[in-house]
Amino acid sequence: MREKPRFVEVALPLPLFQNFTYAVEEGLANPVVVGSRVVVPLRNGKEIGVCVGVSDVSPLKRKPKAVLESPDAEPAVSRSLLELCKWMSDYYIVPLGVALRTALPAALTGAEDPHPTRKTQRVVRIGVEIPSLLQRDKVFARSPQQRAVFELIESLGNRTTAEQLSSQLEFSPSVLKSLEKRGLIVSEEEEVERDPFSSRGGISATRLNPTPAQQHAIDTMSSAEKGEVFLLHGITGSGKTLVYIELLRRIVDERGQTAIVLVPEIALTPQTVDRFRAAFGDRIAVLHSALSEGERYDAWLALKRGEKRIVVGARSAVFAPLENLGAIIVDEEHESSYKQGETPRYHAREVAIVRAKNEGAITLLGSATPSLESWANATSGKFRLLTLPERVGGGRLPKVEVIDLRKIATDYSGMAEGGIDYGTVIREPLHDALVECMDHGEQSILLLNRRGYSSFIQCIDCGAVATCPNCSITLTHHRNPERLICHYCLHKEDPRPDCARCGGRNLKQRGLGTQQVERLLSERFPSARIARMDVDTTSGKWAHTRILDRVAAGEVDILLGTQMIAKGLDFPNVTLVGVVDADVGINLPDFRASERCFQLLSQVSGRAGRGEKGGRVLIQTRIPSHHAVRYAVSHDYVSFVRDEMGGRVDPPYPPNVRLANIVFSGVIEDSTARLAIHAGEWLRELITTRAGDEVTVVGPAPCPIERIKSRWRWHVLLKTEHPAEMTRVSRYFMERFEIPSTAQLRVTLDRDPVALL
Repeated sequence: MREKPRFVEVALPLPLFQNFTYAVEEGLANPVVVGSRVVVPLRNGKEIGVCVGVSDVSPLKRKPKAVLESPDAEPAVSRSLLELCKWMSDYYIVPLGVALRTALPAALTGAEDPHPTRKTQRVVRIGVEIPSLLQRDKVFARSPQQRAVFELIESLGNRTTAEQLSSQLEFSPSVLKSLEKRGLIVSEEEEVERDPFSSRGGISATRLNPTPAQQHAIDTMSSAEKGEVFLLHGITGSGKTLVYIELLRRIVDERGQTAIVLVPEIALTPQTVDRFRAAFGDRIAVLHSALSEGERYDAWLALKRGEKRIVVGARSAVFAPLENLGAIIVDEEHESSYKQGETPRYHAREVAIVRAKNEGAITLLGSATPSLESWANATSGKFRLLTLPERVGGGRLPKVEVIDLRKIATDYSGMAEGGIDYGTVIREPLHDALVECMDHGEQSILLLNRRGYSSFIQCIDCGAVATCPNCSITLTHHRNPERLICHYCLHKEDPRPDCARCGGRNLKQRGLGTQQVERLLSERFPSARIARMDVDTTSGKWAHTRILDRVAAGEVDILLGTQMIAKGLDFPNVTLVGVVDADVGINLPDFRASERCFQLLSQVSGRAGRGEKGGRVLIQTRIPSHHAVRYAVSHDYVSFVRDEMGGRVDPPYPPNVRLANIVFSGVIEDSTARLAIHAGEWLRELITTRAGDEVTVVGPAPCPIERIKSRWRWHVLLKTEHPAEMTRVSRYFMERFEIPSTAQLRVTLDRDPVALL
């Protein structure tokens, strides 16, 4: 029998590229093994980390401090997940402890309370053979209240909860104690799974027959080699979800394996969960950030125990503690929300591919508009390409028409407050289509990817614009309540009646947001049932679900929203999609701006005509000749990729090269600029001496948004065709480059960024 290890290597969630050695002493509640959480002393407090190695010899010259607590009877992190986190640490250049903390639910990362528990409830059941009526008169002769409670338990199936009893009958707590003391009932504590989706009924479980194209995709993936990656390019409405479900039937039902399904938006999760629940019942667990810590911990624990076999969730679900993994499905794989916005800045799609390969599972990436990186991998043979070129049921893609906003607007009477006319915003063809849609009892979707009431407020006399005191952006005007809000730092202030610069009172609202469009529509169509879906209306828990359930129930005539309504939604009665302004974001200083515009237009167009009634799409734009608009109109993804790829050759951008964005920030502008300039020189010297010309340094330069949350920002780009060199240079820089302890200077590295703003 092997002796217990004397020392352990612990990864802590600190900004240091090292592990820490601690001693293991007698008296710990559980053995410490690789993957176990441990509570350890750190400075003047304590921290929770993960054991990543054991040894009988300490590498330290001094005596290591001792582990304080070992809360896990079984390791919280499996060997396979530990290897995945080591890859994340190496690839995204982050400390291993930071990567491990990301892979665990928040309930397991608190050193003060390392023993999370599941919610319990008190259950009571009848503990004897039920006495006859004659016997009851004798048993309960002097205790009528006990009899009432006993017979209520009997009427509820001989077993119920104390909470349910007290909700139906008023009685003293001593009544239950007396019944239990007499042996008439048994009372015990029982774990309760906090399943936030258990109350949803789900949709019909009718099993549909796959089309030949769907069946080919299912059969191909079912017979695939372990670790293969597939890109399923299916047009909107082509039945990608059916392919996912039928593939999982083979993997989960026939092979007894487990699976992960990633979706990009919390808004999409309820509808997706409904469909998977209809097929797989209560074997589905849900993981995403809108759940409470308790709900996420319960789902995590059910997966770890094997009580659930499939997890559906947003990007963090890629770390679900599943054994015998058979497949990871990444729906809408092109979505930027799969990219983590803070350290570690991982991309769930890439992590999914690595995890599936490590564990012998297949990866399925699905999209109607794949990212250019995935398309390049598919066309080069790195991924296997599968296509669904037609809509199911013989449906056709909707007809898409362009409305040129450069032409004179219809002269509708009445101006909205702020001076924007309804006819300027909703041009005549789109207005007529909305009227026709409502006359026929059909539903419409309107997209404007800009929230708030108006984009900014400007003084007509001097041209000054209200800006955020903490960020280099204008303040967005919101209504209900009336506020100017920064969408980066959330600074809020009341609108001024006069100009802060010249004192003039001639202020005008500029630009358009979803709140103002909602107001215009309500004034034009007072009887229409309008629902707005953006960050402002969906901040509450289940707000997404309530809005979408109303649409599904036919209680909404017009669904107005930002990009969150553009993908994954399937409502057969939606026959019209209107894009209020397609130009939002198309000219941002970011190399992916055109790609995102094309994807958004294509995805929202796909919400129309998913039923027998067909559909129609109207896109309002000032640049109808832009290739993102032209190819969205013709539903021509391949031609868009051809044109877009040509624009990423000189200068080279992904997928032609790999990219890393190093951002320098600080509270003093000059200090931040000097740090970035020094880093650029440091990197060039490093690359010249160690990497030749395999890595290119671009910059330094101010970030497109120079200041966010009172911190000035500069950046340097690294470009290369050799991923290994990118790893080597980036890690050397992050470990060796010295940051002055002034001006709160910081350096962050974002590998494979999805945006450069």
